Amino acid sequence: MTRRAGGGSATLAEVSTVRAIAVDRDPTPDVVEDVREAQRRGALPDVLLAGTRVGPDARATADVAAVPAEPGELDQVLRGGRLPRWVIAKNPLSGGYVDTKALMRSSALTTVCEEAACPNIGRCWQRGTATFMIAGAVCTRGCRFCNVATARPAGPPDPDEPRRVAEAAAAMGLRFVVVTAVARDDRPDGGAEHFAATIRALRDTVPGVRVEVLIPDFRGNWDALDTVLEAAPDVLNHNTESVPRLYRRVRPGARYERTLELLGRSAAAGLRTKSGIMVGLGEELDEIDAVFADLASTGCELVTVGQYLQPSPAHLPVERFYFPAEYPDLAERGRARGLAHVEAGPLVRSSFEADRVAESGTPAGV
Repeated sequence: MTRRAGGGSATLAEVSTVRAIAVDRDPTPDVVEDVREAQRRGALPDVLLAGTRVGPDARATADVAAVPAEPGELDQVLRGGRLPRWVIAKNPLSGGYVDTKALMRSSALTTVCEEAACPNIGRCWQRGTATFMIAGAVCTRGCRFCNVATARPAGPPDPDEPRRVAEAAAAMGLRFVVVTAVARDDRPDGGAEHFAATIRALRDTVPGVRVEVLIPDFRGNWDALDTVLEAAPDVLNHNTESVPRLYRRVRPGARYERTLELLGRSAAAGLRTKSGIMVGLGEELDEIDAVFADLASTGCELVTVGQYLQPSPAHLPVERFYFPAEYPDLAERGRARGLAHVEAGPLVRSSFEADRVAESGTPAGV
């Protein structure tokens, strides 16, 4: 529950778009200066030190939404130069991990888990789950947050790949399968038919399987989108990634309005739709609220929210690390704006425990 800085709780409709990290620590001169230095580099919002506000925002303290944090969490952000412990995943090389990796290599399959350097790879592969990435391992887009290689693909998608994906899913005993793909702007349909063929192969090979697809925007080719919709995936996911103001820097090949239209068309066709955003790229809280509202207006039901992590020095830097207690607040804000389910956490990614997330977001709104 979000608390007002002056005491007492606030409903989501009343929560301010000014957020402060509340820490039970005395506002000594040294601590205040460390906080102000972190704020100058964009690493912290306003901070309440034992109730004393430190921050540049001139709006009234009574309007501040206080999010509690532990003193040790504040220390990890103040020190800079290292990842906070809450964004470092524990990825043991279990038997499940080894088996999944061996199956992917023997089947000549690619996973977004590996190509995107997902921090949850050990956790998910230990569970015997993976997100299949079809249509090749190089992408025609150059999003500045993404670890997938960018180049012009050497040829068309492998027509045998849908069969191999389906057989691997059967071998893994999967009842819920997530399929994504690189953007294939070199193809007239953007790879849409390859998605549809993979959905059909999964249904033919694994009776009763549920399929989630994470698709590109097909450059606004709505005939291509219809090809995927006609294959009737159980969940259609297309990521928003960031707030509109940052699109040119974060997703130079995409358009925010096109993302919303794609999700709206998919929901209107009767599909359950899903999207995801990253935080830590310089967005403001009111901008996140607006994205939640926009997504809800399209009929989107499920949204994932996670911390952006810089894959390499060549990618966009992290502007700030969100504290663990900020994620329940974000989820609550999204639900208040009409989303059925918001899965929010530091290491949450688009396909994070997708089977459970799909069950959480029932039409009744859990």
